[in-house]
Amino acid sequence: MAYNQHYQGPGGAPGMPNRDFLWQVFQRVDRDRSGAISAQELQSALSNGTWTPFNPETVRLMLGMFDRQQRGTINFEDFGALWKYVTDWQACFRSFDRDNSGNIDANELKMALKSFGYNLSDATHQMFLRKFDRLGKGTIYFDDFIQCSVILHNLTSAFRQFDTDMDGVITIHYEQFLQMVLNTRI
Repeated sequence: MAYNQHYQGPGGAPGMPNRDFLWQVFQRVDRDRSGAISAQELQSALSNGTWTPFNPETVRLMLGMFDRQQRGTINFEDFGALWKYVTDWQACFRSFDRDNSGNIDANELKMALKSFGYNLSDATHQMFLRKFDRLGKGTIYFDDFIQCSVILHNLTSAFRQFDTDMDGVITIHYEQFLQMVLNTRI
């Protein structure tokens, strides 16, 4: 999904490709011609820059975010929103990939999370790196960076529901904790 050269200004939303172009891409991705894109179809259409398939967990997470009908698929309108979402993440990822290596190392991840407003310990940064380093190389690729960022955001949002005084500390019962985590899209 790296078709940035087809972005337009007049007649289309800023940052969105031409609707006709997007429709052509949608039709290519919708291999079974169902009028909706499944997780498998979406995974085959996405590129993380490593010539390996996009992380299935990231695909599942994104599909769930844009599947407004709760059918396990996305329609053309949902696809347009997802396209913009992935393109915005590409720009974000590239801005933190300072050495243009195609991945985010420990220092780049720390800078990214700090710029998102997370003041985390070095041990927590290392935990995120280990958790989302699928290939065990000490780096995070584009698809895993999306997953890491979205999960951190969703868990933080769930935490903040209980952190009414915004001091970073909550007191909850075990079942509240379970509900908080299990009701969070991760």
